Amino acid sequence: MHKVTFYPIGNADCCLIETEQGKLILVDYANMRDQNDDADVRIDLENAIRNKVEAAKRNDIDVQVFTHGDNDHYKGFSELFYLEHAAKYQSDERIKLNEIWVPAAIISDGDLEDEGKILRAEARYRLKNKKGIRVFSRPETLKSWFDNEGLDINEYSDFFVDAGKLVPGFDLQTDGIEFFVHSPFALRQDDGTLVERNECSIVMQVCLRNAEHISKLMLSADTTWEAWEEIVNITKYHMNNFRLNYDAFKLPHHCSYLSLSDEKGSEKTKPKENVDWIFNQANPGAKIVATSDPIPCGDTDQPPHRQAANYYKDLMKNFDGEFIVTMEFPKVSKPEPIELTFEESGMTLIKSSYGAGPYISSKKSPRAG
Repeated sequence: MHKVTFYPIGNADCCLIETEQGKLILVDYANMRDQNDDADVRIDLENAIRNKVEAAKRNDIDVQVFTHGDNDHYKGFSELFYLEHAAKYQSDERIKLNEIWVPAAIISDGDLEDEGKILRAEARYRLKNKKGIRVFSRPETLKSWFDNEGLDINEYSDFFVDAGKLVPGFDLQTDGIEFFVHSPFALRQDDGTLVERNECSIVMQVCLRNAEHISKLMLSADTTWEAWEEIVNITKYHMNNFRLNYDAFKLPHHCSYLSLSDEKGSEKTKPKENVDWIFNQANPGAKIVATSDPIPCGDTDQPPHRQAANYYKDLMKNFDGEFIVTMEFPKVSKPEPIELTFEESGMTLIKSSYGAGPYISSKKSPRAG
């Protein structure tokens, strides 16, 4: 079976995909816990990932995805992982990253701070050396950077993957997994010119195969409603509607209303039409996961927003599904990793072994199609 684990790290993102064939794919990484605060119930993410890697009898991860350049998606990565660009990040205790995936903005962004600069240096080093990297965008988006570095852009096309494509290196038949890219993307104007949306986060549909059954996971980083609208238009234009179908959906931006609409609403956010269409592509028994702090009872400026949560809760009732919050599962006072298992019989929510005992959800996602 395949497993996907979401970690309780507050308003931050990290999930680990473990395939039936033994691949490890880590999507974002942000070790947010304050080690000096005994009251901090967020998980020690470094320890959790080390335990997973050691349990697999490895010292490496196949892919580390950094969906975009915000601190809550990469905090502490330079303390755990073996980085190729500088000797001070290299030791036997560090976990090696066989490949990293980044949006093109990580390469070109001059405004990154703190660890963002370290991530940028690592991505640039790997790209220059043509090893261990995938850049999400068209090569042309980085033409100025290639020119400034004195590099021939034509030599690097194999390291880029564009929206509307499958990520090379993974095959659904042999590896049991594939990644379809929705973002970053480019829009074609009426005059035929392309407008790059290079600032967008990496958004992917992950397909997981068990025998003849295929489960689908949507990974959405910090996508805004404006980007969703464009993703839907592009997807429908290319008649790829099935590429937005899902059994599990990692919500964007920690359950912010801005991923649904520009208006929060008084009790429930009313999403834009195209955004509502996306979330209604759920299969029966679907699970929506909010990687966020507990949902507040009152109004807040920062996410999570209760109005957005109310939309997702009501939506899941229509599909006999579940809305789950990382910092509330299984309880607010002691959140634990959310583990979804994917088998031929469907998807199951299981409480992590960090707890006192296994918990199997009373709602098992049925096989779809």
